[in-house]
Amino acid sequence: MTTELMMVIAQENLGAHIQKEQEEEGLKTCINPLQVWITSASAPACYNLIPILTSGEVFGMHTEISITLFDNKQAEEYLKSLVMETQDLASPVLRSVSICTKVEEAFCQAHVIVVLDDSTDKEVFTLEDCLRSRVPLCRLYGYLIEKNAHESVRVIVGGKTFVNLKTVLLMRYAPRIAHNIIAVALGVEGEAKAILARKLKTTPSYIKDVIIWGNISGNNYVDLRKTRVYRYESAIWGPLHYSRPLLNLIFDSEWIKREFVATLKNLTATGRQFGGILAAHSIATTLKYWYHGSPPGEIVSLGILSEGQFGIPKGIVFSMPVKFENGTWVVLTDLKDTEISEQIMTRMTSDLIQEKLVALGDKIHFQPYQSEHKDLVPHEEKNPVMSDGFEGKTVES
Repeated sequence: MTTELMMVIAQENLGAHIQKEQEEEGLKTCINPLQVWITSASAPACYNLIPILTSGEVFGMHTEISITLFDNKQAEEYLKSLVMETQDLASPVLRSVSICTKVEEAFCQAHVIVVLDDSTDKEVFTLEDCLRSRVPLCRLYGYLIEKNAHESVRVIVGGKTFVNLKTVLLMRYAPRIAHNIIAVALGVEGEAKAILARKLKTTPSYIKDVIIWGNISGNNYVDLRKTRVYRYESAIWGPLHYSRPLLNLIFDSEWIKREFVATLKNLTATGRQFGGILAAHSIATTLKYWYHGSPPGEIVSLGILSEGQFGIPKGIVFSMPVKFENGTWVVLTDLKDTEISEQIMTRMTSDLIQEKLVALGDKIHFQPYQSEHKDLVPHEEKNPVMSDGFEGKTVES
């Protein structure tokens, strides 16, 4: 073969290769990636969330995603460095990553919106001011979501401050997609499992079905009556699917009523341990369940708008037991032995109702619930977990 002929063939091959690449790129542009927006992207949780989202574990290895980091202008330089780090991951599922600091462009065609704790420079001196300060941003986000986001957008609210309140405000100001707004409760679940695992000298992932009721970042109730422990090393041993009730393994009921409660209350009230890693993992896990379903038979805690289930007043966002299936969640109203005493339920719902009223200006002062009765049930009749000594955890802002 002559040199001239070889050059002609090489040129033809190059042209065919370029044409093939252009066709593939054209096909890619026809396949719209999943648009994921993260608010307050300078928060530590975002830094830890990005590698999980780009790993393919959340949305699947066959779903490409485009991530947009949304924050104020002051965070722009940090966001640029975060974009470069994200690109360095060279993830096969990441189509693009970009930043947005222009409010009017926020949530453009978003399929998923992750709402993280917002940072504010405004100084607040009272709880009431703190509650009311959440309204303007939620009103703005609600308007922009309704205006710019995809019609089937899913909004997931995480963080460690006023999670239920922010969720119900977003529902108020984005009514068209209110059914697709949820609050993450798995962070509190994780904290509870870790404390119990240290007590039992086992692994937190072996503990299942811890239920979080009420205010995720405030006055809540951790229900251990359905909790089971798998692969526990003891005199009784079974296959991998064999489990035992947790309350049958912790014989010290005083530890549950006092030390367990005090430790969990301290962690949640101060925000300790609920840092970027735990927040990111709980958000990513909830998203994974939302898209692909939760493990069969497992109970998941989720903050959703109450429709009167379990005797919870309608119109407040309340954490309750659910399962995920077929791209949505189902409230597990058929669970047995999950009744909550009137006093505990009133304490949780009273605070949530007041938070909403104070934030919207319908009530001037927040008054923490105080029981009229110190003891509603004789001590010996109390369930060790349902005891009135099981105090809620109040977030101090």
